[in-house]
Amino acid sequence: MADPQHSGAMDDDIDIEGFQRALRAEISGTVSFGPGARALYTADASNYRHVPMGVVVPRTVDDMIAAVAACNAYGVPLTPRGGGTSIAGNSIGAGLVIDTSRHLSAIEDLDPAARTARVQPGVILDDLRRAARPHGLTFGPDPSTHSRCTLGGMIGNNSCGSHSVAWGTTADNVESLDVLTYDGVRMTAGATSREQRDDLAARPTPEGRIHAALRDLTDTYMGELRTGMPQFSRRVSGYGLDHLLPENGGNLARALTGTEGSCVTVLGATVRLVEAPPARVLVVLGYPDTPSAADAVPELLNHAPLTVEGLNDRLVVGLDRPGARSRVRLPDGRAWLMVEMGGEDAAAAVAAGHALLRDLTGAARPQDGAVVTDPARAQALWRVREEGSGLATRGPGGTEAWPGWEDAAVPPERLGSYLRGFDRLMERHGRNGVAYGHFGEGCIHIRIDFDLAGRAGQRDFRTFMEDAADLVVEHGGSLSGEHGDGQARSELLPRMYGEELMKRSPRSRPSGTRATG
Repeated sequence: MADPQHSGAMDDDIDIEGFQRALRAEISGTVSFGPGARALYTADASNYRHVPMGVVVPRTVDDMIAAVAACNAYGVPLTPRGGGTSIAGNSIGAGLVIDTSRHLSAIEDLDPAARTARVQPGVILDDLRRAARPHGLTFGPDPSTHSRCTLGGMIGNNSCGSHSVAWGTTADNVESLDVLTYDGVRMTAGATSREQRDDLAARPTPEGRIHAALRDLTDTYMGELRTGMPQFSRRVSGYGLDHLLPENGGNLARALTGTEGSCVTVLGATVRLVEAPPARVLVVLGYPDTPSAADAVPELLNHAPLTVEGLNDRLVVGLDRPGARSRVRLPDGRAWLMVEMGGEDAAAAVAAGHALLRDLTGAARPQDGAVVTDPARAQALWRVREEGSGLATRGPGGTEAWPGWEDAAVPPERLGSYLRGFDRLMERHGRNGVAYGHFGEGCIHIRIDFDLAGRAGQRDFRTFMEDAADLVVEHGGSLSGEHGDGQARSELLPRMYGEELMKRSPRSRPSGTRATG
């Protein structure tokens, strides 16, 4: 399913020896073209594999700039890479891989008063959260790979996590970006008023020409950007060009978030921090089945939860397998919503949890529920969700379950309908998988027992992906709800945005588009 941009296709006449010399002459970090280094960077967490030409592990931002300059001079595609946790094949390519996670991991500034942090692209999310914690702050997006994913990778994929119900996606929490285009234009991207954009566009500089092109793009396609982009929080697929609209602050930083390294290389970022609630409590709600749990979500959101996560009995069954540690009693039901409520103190959080359980009505009323006040039990229940996501990589019979269609999203009010349709789709294709994930945002994770070893299975995989894409579009959703499109879904974007909007997009792309992943 790879598109040419992400396949890393290269010209046969590249002067590889000259390219290596140029890198080694300018870079203080590691430059590796040996088979060992190339093998290490062939894979990420996706179904895809690409052997890169070489790998650079920069020690400084100047090393990154030199690497991009060499790629431009020799016509080599580049792939900026963070933690390599991509499930869509966003962080692998056949050109040069630039790994920022080893050395570019500094939190350069943390301003508690302004609630911002300036970070290098290789900063691990948990390191930023630990630095912010003494100030009562956190970085809102929190994917399950929080112990190893980098801020640069999160910006590339527009990562989200379970608490985006309260604090939004990575794009919602980016203030500005220090970026470099493929042809060497370094600039600061952020929010701009119309007057500021006109001033920048009038400058006779490469940066000015970029701003002029973006202004013209926005003005020319303003109607399409307003009406052709699904308007819900987990629309991660495609480019977020609607962030460039004047009513959205003309925010180039947020438009670039989620472009997977295909437009610019991120050299640094200033991100927004949010106030962490002093106390939290977990409420677990049991329902007869997964679609019924999904039907409860719209009413739950009226109670201002911090997160609404979903799992079902098929996922919990996996916890009885050898090596599983999370065994804890759940309320009656075959599907559960894990709802986190916040408060000024423990008593207020518990009161909010009991109020939620008491006030739910109609489809949202669970068949059983519990407010979990014991921290050890709450931790064990959260571990059910965390361990379950790993166990979902194996089917009931021990067969391997694959990513590919693992994080589509629909508006929460349509989630129940989508899941019922998805069950029918799985049955029609004879596939099995366990659905779980961020129900509060309509984002569903699933690993599916595709047969990817043979051509017939690969054809079935393609047909399933096309049918699943059409189902999401019918429900006003997004092919990707947080992992990005990458090689798994980019080809399907015309099904989501329509041929007309895709056709009317400018043929000439920004100068950074030789970058991949």
